[in-house]
Amino acid sequence: MKNFKHQTHQKEKNVIVTIKRLGINGEGIGYYKKKIIFIPGALPGEVVVAKIVKDYPHYLQGELVRIKEKSPDRVKFPKDVNPEIGGLELAHLAYDKQLEFKKDNVVEALKKYHPRGYAKYKIKNTIPAPDQWHYRNKAQYQIEKERGKTKLGLFAPNSHRLIDLPTMPTQNKDTQKTERAIKDLIDKFHVFIADPRKHLDGIKTIAVRQSEATGEIQVTLITVGHKIKNLIPLAKEIMKLPNVVSVYQNETDWNNPQVWGNKTEKLLGKNQITEEILDKKFALSPRAFFQLNPIQTTTLYSEALKLLDLTPDQTLIDAYSGVGTLGILAADRVKQVVGIETIPEAVRDAKHNVELNHIKNADYFQGSVEKVLPQLQKGGLSVDALIVDPPRTGLAKSLIKTLLQVKPKTFVYISCNPSTLAQDLVLLSEAYDVRVIENVDMLPQTPRCECIVKLTLRN
Repeated sequence: MKNFKHQTHQKEKNVIVTIKRLGINGEGIGYYKKKIIFIPGALPGEVVVAKIVKDYPHYLQGELVRIKEKSPDRVKFPKDVNPEIGGLELAHLAYDKQLEFKKDNVVEALKKYHPRGYAKYKIKNTIPAPDQWHYRNKAQYQIEKERGKTKLGLFAPNSHRLIDLPTMPTQNKDTQKTERAIKDLIDKFHVFIADPRKHLDGIKTIAVRQSEATGEIQVTLITVGHKIKNLIPLAKEIMKLPNVVSVYQNETDWNNPQVWGNKTEKLLGKNQITEEILDKKFALSPRAFFQLNPIQTTTLYSEALKLLDLTPDQTLIDAYSGVGTLGILAADRVKQVVGIETIPEAVRDAKHNVELNHIKNADYFQGSVEKVLPQLQKGGLSVDALIVDPPRTGLAKSLIKTLLQVKPKTFVYISCNPSTLAQDLVLLSEAYDVRVIENVDMLPQTPRCECIVKLTLRN
C-alpha cells in the first residue's frame, strides 16, 4: 500500500471523472488516465470532481468532492447521518435502481467466474423489501471514550475511527433508543469502557436485538475482561428500559478480531427472546444467528422452501442450520429433518425450538457440515434434499467435495455474497444444473442482497 505521493497526482489533487458503473460495494467506478478509480457516493452517468486519496499499483481510491452533472437516479441522503458510515452505501440511489444493481451484481459475479452454463441461468428480478427504512431489528454498536466524551456508533469503513450515531435510519426505533439509553446509563454509573489504546478492560460493544413478533428486547454487553465494576447495577437499570427482558455479558479479549467472544453469561432476565415466522416460534439466545430484517425473512424463507419443492418421503439436510428456522419450517413437508450447526448455543436453541413447535421429526447436530454429514450418511442417513445458508465466505471447499460425493438430488443455496456464490457454483456445476436464481432484498440502502439458488442433480 502506498499513499498519495505520485508526482503528477500531487499537482492534480482534484480530478474530473465520469462514472461508468457501480462496484460490488456500491462505489462509483470511473477511469483517470486509463487507471480505474473507485469513488464512494458517486453514481453511474455522473461527472464528478474527486480527490485521489490513495494510489495503488492497479487502481486509485477517490473521495467525492462535488458533483458537476447529477444522475436523475440520485435521491437525498438521510438527514443528520454521517455519509461515511457503513450500512448506507446506496442511500443516495433511488430504490428501484438499488434493486436493479443487486441483480446486476449477481450477473457480474457469474461473468467473472463463469460456472458451467451461467449465460443461460434464469435470474429473476430482485424482490423488494416492504420497508426500506427502520427495518433492522438488531444493533451492534461500538462504544469508546474520547477526551472525556462517550461515543457510541459504528466505525468508519476500513478504519478504527468511531462515528457517533444518535440516529440510524435503517435501524428500528426501539433498538436505537435502547442503545442510546444504555450509553447514558454507562456514563451515569461510571462503568469502565474498554480502551484499545491502553488495553484497559471494560465494555467494548453493545448488542441490542428486538423480536418483531413480541417486541421483547435482548441486550448483550460485550466486554473485554470479566469483572467490570458496576456492571450488575448497570444491568438492573437496563432491565427497567421499555421492552428489555434480558441482559447478558459476552466476554472477549484484545486478541480476538471478532466482535463476539466465546463466553456468554446471563446477568438478568429471560434466557431467550421469541420470534415468529410462518406460524412457527423461534427462541433466540444472544449469539444465535437470525436475519436482521424479520419481515422480509418470511419472504426469503417462503421462496427458498418453494424452490426446494419437497415431498413427504424425503430427508432434508439443513446445513448451517442456526436456530433451526428453515428445517423447522420445512418439517411438516418431509419425512425427516437433520440440522447441522457449528455454534453450540445455536444448536441448543434449535433443539429448544423443535420442542417449542412440537416437531417430532427434526434432529440437530453440533459440528462442521463437512465432517458431520459423511458420518451421518455412513450411519445410514438418506440425503435426498439439502438447503444451505452459509456465511459470506461461502461453502468450505471440503464441504463442496463432500456434496459432490453425497449428491443430494436437489438442493437450495441461500447466499449473501454473489462473489463467493459464483465461485462455489464453478465447482458445484460439475454435477448440478442451476435452475433459477432469485434475489430477495433483505437490506435496503446497502449493496447486500440474498440470492436463492435452486440446483438440480444432472442425470
